[in-house]
Amino acid sequence: MPIVTVRALEGRTVEQKRKLAKDITDAVVKNFDVEADRVLINFFDMPKQNIAKAGKLNIDQ
Repeated sequence: MPIVTVRALEGRTVEQKRKLAKDITDAVVKNFDVEADRVLINFFDMPKQNIAKAGKLNIDQ
């Protein structure tokens, strides 16, 4: 069972996640030769205050 993890800053809509889940599933089915019902996708929304880049929190950039 392929498991795909998507980590992204919070703010994506449910519809955006639906579309991405479909695209990822299609790619895994095609490239791993598995059935769609075997593909598991985990979405993790990360609060902007929990991510830093170049020494600054995203909320401060």
